[in-house]
Amino acid sequence: MTRKVISVITLSDHGVLSRIASLFAGRGYSIESLTVAPIPDSEFSRFTIVTKGDKRVIEQIVKQLHKLIPTYKVIEKSEFVEKEMALVKIPLSSDLNGLDAILKAYNGTVANAGSEYIIVMVADDSNRVGHFIEAMGKYHPIEVVRSGSVAMER
Repeated sequence: MTRKVISVITLSDHGVLSRIASLFAGRGYSIESLTVAPIPDSEFSRFTIVTKGDKRVIEQIVKQLHKLIPTYKVIEKSEFVEKEMALVKIPLSSDLNGLDAILKAYNGTVANAGSEYIIVMVADDSNRVGHFIEAMGKYHPIEVVRSGSVAMER
């Protein structure tokens, strides 16, 4: 099983997300993450899909995405710059020694603070975000939220 990032440009039309999700669900393909946003100053949206499968499955996914009516372009062979984001809520009652060092190591920041917690943020590639979340485990996080990938071809 290979992890694959696929970028799909479609017309910004109602029902497109449903059709893409149905394409995957109907054939038993998995979606690791799915991020959608409009492309500024255009009538298009960009779907960034992260999936897993063998070579045959990936080829089938790409072929099916090309067949979707509002699809303008499917990009799957390019190198991508890929980033994810994570927010981690940490109680202030935790021992926060070493937190600064971990934030610096992962280019993380304190995104928000309250009277009982702080929320730290990191944006990086998928593996590094995973390692950051693991490192935050020692601070007994209250909540962890991880975004899907966003990607742009190089």
